[in-house]
Amino acid sequence: MGKPNRAIQLLEGKLILKNIKTNTIYNSDSAKLLKDTKIFPNNSIDLIITSPPYADKRKRYYDSIHPNEYVGWFIPIANELFRVLKNDGSFILNIKEHPRNGERDTYVLELILEMKKQGWFWIEEYVWYKKNSFPGKWPNRFRDSWERCLHFSKNKKFKMYQDSVKVPVGDWASKRFKSLSDKDFKRHISQTNGTLGRNVSNWINRKKVFPHNVIVFEEEHYISNVLEFATVCNNRIHSAVFPLELPTWFIKLFTEKNNIVLDPFIGSGTTAFASLGLGRQYIGIEKDKEFVNMALDQIERLKNDINVGQPPLHRTAKLGGEF
Repeated sequence: MGKPNRAIQLLEGKLILKNIKTNTIYNSDSAKLLKDTKIFPNNSIDLIITSPPYADKRKRYYDSIHPNEYVGWFIPIANELFRVLKNDGSFILNIKEHPRNGERDTYVLELILEMKKQGWFWIEEYVWYKKNSFPGKWPNRFRDSWERCLHFSKNKKFKMYQDSVKVPVGDWASKRFKSLSDKDFKRHISQTNGTLGRNVSNWINRKKVFPHNVIVFEEEHYISNVLEFATVCNNRIHSAVFPLELPTWFIKLFTEKNNIVLDPFIGSGTTAFASLGLGRQYIGIEKDKEFVNMALDQIERLKNDINVGQPPLHRTAKLGGEF
């Protein structure tokens, strides 16, 4: 099932070649398996993306972790993730604290600070806006419609392919360019904040631009700093699976073809599915056997699609409905 990939590990000034078994899902506990340096050599992973069990959530499938104990539970895992990630790699952590006793818990904020002490750089906080968040009524807040996607790295210089996630420029361009003035062809001092404004004419004839901080998706599910697409609601087994578009966007942004993507809490295999569809290699870890079987079944169906020449992301309904 696994495919060897040769990774270069630097040890005591010597380059040592290691064989890494990719396109594999391990039925194991991440906290234990990640310590195995034969399976996970140093500096061998290009991108880590995962949604770990939240505090006091997913009790049916995971050991319940009290919010007060969450940082202590995750930090040893983060330490191993730091070890296996390449120096120019990225780590995307999808996580959101929940309210308790009428106020928000702080374990995510505490976790960020502790990870910085480990040596992680907290580069960015992306927001995944969930269109179909669960409705409800609370006396002191509104429904939860977004989650954090925290971007960490080992260095401030890392691989990032911004062109791969460009979005259509939009209708505003045709309207704005109808009435260009002389000022639009010059860089000038902005009247709002004293900084240099843009030369608006530079945007003429551009079809795509880099994502905005907030965006409403078109039919093609273009994505930006606020990632907006329907929350997965029809997976009846997994309690918190994220949609295929989420890992797909980050995989495109931070990896190239044949790079290795690791999800240490892979659940029913969404990250593996996205990786294969984009020509990347994956490694997953999942302690629940039922989820592993589900993931392997969906991956085999995807491989069959690829073998018969269908687009990898075409058969959405027949491949489990996770996106």
